[in-house]
Amino acid sequence: MSRIKSKSIQAGQEKKKSIWKNWQLYLMCLPAVIYFLIFAYKPMYGIIIAFKDYSMRKGVIGSPWIGFDNFQRLFSSYWFPVILKNTLTLSCLSLLLGFPIPIILALVLNEVSNNRFRKGFQTLSYAPHFISTVVLCGMLTLFLNPTSGVINRFVTMFGGNAVNFLQEPAMYKWIYVLSGIWQEMGWGSIIYFATLSGVDRALLEAADIDGASRLQKIWYINLPVLVPTILILLILNCGSLLSVGYEKVYLLQNATNLSASEVISTFVYKSGLEKADFSFGAAADLFNSVVNTIVLVLANTISKRTTKTSLF
Repeated sequence: MSRIKSKSIQAGQEKKKSIWKNWQLYLMCLPAVIYFLIFAYKPMYGIIIAFKDYSMRKGVIGSPWIGFDNFQRLFSSYWFPVILKNTLTLSCLSLLLGFPIPIILALVLNEVSNNRFRKGFQTLSYAPHFISTVVLCGMLTLFLNPTSGVINRFVTMFGGNAVNFLQEPAMYKWIYVLSGIWQEMGWGSIIYFATLSGVDRALLEAADIDGASRLQKIWYINLPVLVPTILILLILNCGSLLSVGYEKVYLLQNATNLSASEVISTFVYKSGLEKADFSFGAAADLFNSVVNTIVLVLANTISKRTTKTSLF
């Protein structure tokens, strides 16, 4: 026992020496730590209002406990299956269609020998990422306008009838997903370009000597290098499966496409802020966070057991 105590005391002293020796580094980290404590961890205290009948007059502490009543109300709501289905539809389509595009873009542009063309195309593909959500939704509204929109101009030019795309519930998910892919594919490919820059050139030269084609080099050399990065980003994307941001959905939403555009985030926004039902909105958002956490842990566990690559 005395040996264990002496070792623990010695380890504590060494840790203190290390802190004092590198105090400048800890000081540089201090603003970030304070930021997360104030804006990330302290607000988590407000989660308890999901289990209360919250009243602004009574405050968080004074509001009465009602247990899981808000969750029962959420699960029995008419809108719950609708918002869950819409959220999963938009998330899964964005993941299935949008996740592979940056990988393919990075692999293809990595094979382009003309540096000027490659850099120019990369710049053009990055640019949409910096368009604000409000501006992007305004552009979509103008382009898809049934009378003056450029899309309907082409449709009528080839003998078709003009379509009010934003009032068609069946078209909403494709407008949301495809516009998101266009906006983010260039920005999402940056990390893959950075990973491909670390490919061993000796392997590529050896493949050239052996007569390997471009597709074979991509499949057997470049793609295996990207696999760990792909898995990590896939796990992170799975962890935000139900986290469809409300801004773009809300701006493209109208009364006619509501059955296809109402998602958990817009439901929380309308319930919590517009209707001032803070407890109910907190319960819906807490359900969203719990499901995302479970999916993240499951995806990480599966990846760790099958490929030995994981976040934790």
